[in-house]
Amino acid sequence: MRGVVHVVDDDVSYRVAIERRLKVAGYEVAVYASATQLLDRLPLLACPGCILLDVQMPGGSGPELQNSLIELGVSIPIVFVTAHVDPPTIVRAIKLGAEDFLTKPVTSQQLIDAIERAFQRQGSIDELVSLRERVHLLTPRERQVFDLMVRGKINKQIAYELGTTERTIKAHRHQVMEKMRVVSFADLVSIAERLGMRDCKTPRSFSNPDG
Repeated sequence: MRGVVHVVDDDVSYRVAIERRLKVAGYEVAVYASATQLLDRLPLLACPGCILLDVQMPGGSGPELQNSLIELGVSIPIVFVTAHVDPPTIVRAIKLGAEDFLTKPVTSQQLIDAIERAFQRQGSIDELVSLRERVHLLTPRERQVFDLMVRGKINKQIAYELGTTERTIKAHRHQVMEKMRVVSFADLVSIAERLGMRDCKTPRSFSNPDG
């Protein structure tokens, strides 16, 4: 399983029907009668998955739940599925990162297509989080070397800019490659591109420049 489909809808008959349809399609499903129920089980959202979310529900609307998850830093794709079509609500939801906005009644294929797109997006989110975590493992000096490397600087140029020796830079480069888990310079540049770090400016000094 690539993840769990969390269905949040106050209509019990809809929850039962959609759970059955998705399980037949091979998905793992969890259902909730309200936004509050989902928030009460927030740790479950740490696992890969997506949310199928109604818009109008008692005890907290779908857009309100979306806002709450954003404030909590929960990055999970949301697919709104509703009978209430409100263009301003759709625009706001999409701007805040909703994967899709489907109008009931929804066919099984429409649901599956939206869920698959959400799972693909979740995979991309998880990979970016992993890459950022690797960058955070770099020491301040290694981060300087990383930034200069992906801007095309060679060892001699990096050593001059940072006021150290080429031998020291070679050692830092080795640590950067290991911590970033790459085997080639091209892989390192690709990571920097994905994280939007190619144009960053490197500070010339830190309090502990050889850290």
